[in-house]
Amino acid sequence: MSDHVLIFDTTLRDGEQSPGATMTHDEKLEIAEMLDDMGVDIIEAGFPIASEGDFAAVSEIAKRSKDATICGLSRANFKDIDRCWEAVKHAQSPRIHTFIGTSPLHRAIPNLTMDEMAERIHDCVTHARNLCDNVQWSSMDATRTEWEFLKRTVDIAIRAGATTINIPDTVGYTEPAESADLIRRLIAEVDGADTVVFSTHCHNDLGMATANSLAAIKGGARQIECTINGLGERAGNTALEEVVMALKVRQDVMPYDTRIDTTRIMNISRRVATVSGFNVQFNKAIVGKNAFAHESGIHQDGMLKNRETFEVMRPEDVGLAGTSLPLGKHSGRAALRAKLAELGYDLGDNELADFFVRFKDLADRKKEVFDDDLIALVQTNEAAEDHLKLVALRVVCGTGGPAEAVLSLSVDGAETTVTETGDGPVDAAFRAVRAIWPNAARLELYQVHAVTEGTDAQATVSVRLSEDGRSATGSSADTDTVVASVRAYVNALNRLIVRRAKTGPNADVKEIRYTDSGS
Repeated sequence: MSDHVLIFDTTLRDGEQSPGATMTHDEKLEIAEMLDDMGVDIIEAGFPIASEGDFAAVSEIAKRSKDATICGLSRANFKDIDRCWEAVKHAQSPRIHTFIGTSPLHRAIPNLTMDEMAERIHDCVTHARNLCDNVQWSSMDATRTEWEFLKRTVDIAIRAGATTINIPDTVGYTEPAESADLIRRLIAEVDGADTVVFSTHCHNDLGMATANSLAAIKGGARQIECTINGLGERAGNTALEEVVMALKVRQDVMPYDTRIDTTRIMNISRRVATVSGFNVQFNKAIVGKNAFAHESGIHQDGMLKNRETFEVMRPEDVGLAGTSLPLGKHSGRAALRAKLAELGYDLGDNELADFFVRFKDLADRKKEVFDDDLIALVQTNEAAEDHLKLVALRVVCGTGGPAEAVLSLSVDGAETTVTETGDGPVDAAFRAVRAIWPNAARLELYQVHAVTEGTDAQATVSVRLSEDGRSATGSSADTDTVVASVRAYVNALNRLIVRRAKTGPNADVKEIRYTDSGS
């Protein structure tokens, strides 16, 4: 059995199912390119039949793919499978991924008997294989499926031509010993198991997704399905960065290799956090802000004497700069370009010129500009089309009464100024935006994070809005928290305006809302 483990990334499919994590078309293309460049073996680019937007994104990703296999998801019916093939067929290496729920709870949804489900699995996998040589089949909720029936369905899928068999822990129910044993028994007892790749897809409901995935590898699985930052429905999926670094660091007990360039991990983690609006918790393994921070005296003393005292991997291994020397207002373009390259950002000449202006503006307001400040500037997302632009903002607030915001906003080039009051400066400012641009968007998320320490620190603000089934996230960074809040709010509104124009006034972002496939 090979010691190589395939990394199947489903950030753009399962990760995007997180409420509010919907990405724009261009953002999906950008993330897909980053995944391809970092060495991901299979990119699950989306669920093509879900909407025209999903189909277009999967199709374009397939056309632009370089080394990665591009996969699309489909339910167990011919219409889904045909639509999936139409989207992925442009890839140099396409894959169709079809699934059906096999546990008693999931069999009850389409009201199929075991025999009827077995027949459907055979027919759908056969149909998919007639279209594509690379077919993955998933037994949704496999870890709660009766053993004899699970074995039977896996046997049918293999005989029908599936090349990858995925055994998902759809609801994060299993534990490591069970996870390893399940794969081990299937490989031992199903005819033809040695001709396919077994895969695992674990959810983190009980906090064991990474452990269960690694255990499955020990049991014989050779593909791990995962997402950047563990993004996904409910408690999320297995985190790509965790399994990859675990395999890299613990070669003594897990002698398996992947194609992942681990030095790209931090950059893509930050980008996914930005476009999804899901910030990474500070103590998150591998990519959290505190993952390589040491504050206690004992830890600091040990680190000064020998880094290995309290670190099992080097920050450089995951793409963190070895040092964090600040820049200032006297720093030039060459120093800025070098620092950005060190952080993993390659800006073109025009981009650098624009960024340099923003950097100087920030440096005039801050004594020192740290790595995290630069990252926040790079990753402050702008809407594809700036229908609304912040021109000026003045806020008066305190203990003497309601806050007052005087806001000037440009709407398609025409400037309007209003004055509004509210329960605090942010509420007053948001009311002013709505006075200029009336909308029914609901504020689902408002988050503020200090980028660095000190009273002059930049604040990164994330705002998520929802309207008529659509959702959009905006973010911005500024030393003035209220300014950053308004810019983030305006960014999110701009994204909603673009989506409204593309989908129509009453169209949902997803035409099909489906139960988590867990695959």
